[in-house]
Amino acid sequence: MGDNVMIYVDDIQHCNPEFLQKFISLCDAQRKIEGVYQGRPRTYDFRGRKVCVVMAGNPYTESGDVFQLPDMLANRADIYNLGDILTAGSEDAFRLSYLENALTSNAALARLATQSPQDVPALIRLAETGQQDGLSLEGNHTPEELNEYVAVLQKLLRLRDVVARVNAAYIASAAQADAYRTEPPFKLQGSYRNMNKLAEKVRPVMNDQEITDLLAAHYESEAQTLTSATEANLLKLRELLGWLTPAEETRWQEIKATFRDNLRNSGAGQLLQMLDKLENIAGGLSGIREALNVRRTA
Repeated sequence: MGDNVMIYVDDIQHCNPEFLQKFISLCDAQRKIEGVYQGRPRTYDFRGRKVCVVMAGNPYTESGDVFQLPDMLANRADIYNLGDILTAGSEDAFRLSYLENALTSNAALARLATQSPQDVPALIRLAETGQQDGLSLEGNHTPEELNEYVAVLQKLLRLRDVVARVNAAYIASAAQADAYRTEPPFKLQGSYRNMNKLAEKVRPVMNDQEITDLLAAHYESEAQTLTSATEANLLKLRELLGWLTPAEETRWQEIKATFRDNLRNSGAGQLLQMLDKLENIAGGLSGIREALNVRRTA
């Protein structure tokens, strides 16, 4: 490996911490990493070379457990949160990227992606607004093809909005400390993979109920990997999308109440209660101190 090298490690939430710790010495003043060359141990020395390490991952592992980046590695890194990037003026581009990445997953739109991808933004605007005024396309599309493109894109827009909402809830939940939660962590994701899996099942003739059924079936399947957290996450999803029935609403409130009780009785909850009591005591002492100072000056 020479100069100007970028080592990219994706999905690090699936990696063993011992593997990630191998990169610590590469990211500090030592600039070395242990490896193997032709079956023999070898130390790779990168001092004086331009090398960067880029790692990407999710806050939770595939089983729904919180992923913990080794502290010594985190202390040597610049860390960026997708949620911070979305709030920095890139949200529209990010929402558009859901559709761009899903084009080749859908049989009807795959033709559009290969023939004239530059027409995609114009067709998305047509699907959103229904207005053909000023519509300019570079590719040669038959009226039947255009109708099919628009019909599929209209359904993908609805799917995109749901996936983006799920993604925002996932990011918000992952950024919250366990001690301050009022409901179980939300671990269902709104990733490109989710969008692509949904897009490949969309047909131009599907109606609204069929799209709703598609969303429900997809996330029910996704939630099964969360084992004991499946029920809570599906109820949170249904609350997020306005799908809760009265019986489900009652069950969801019971789960949240039980979660808060368990948190209150846990070590973190007891610590927070103790801190609150200490703050109240401190506030009372400061009040007494102020009263004594007023009496002394009088």
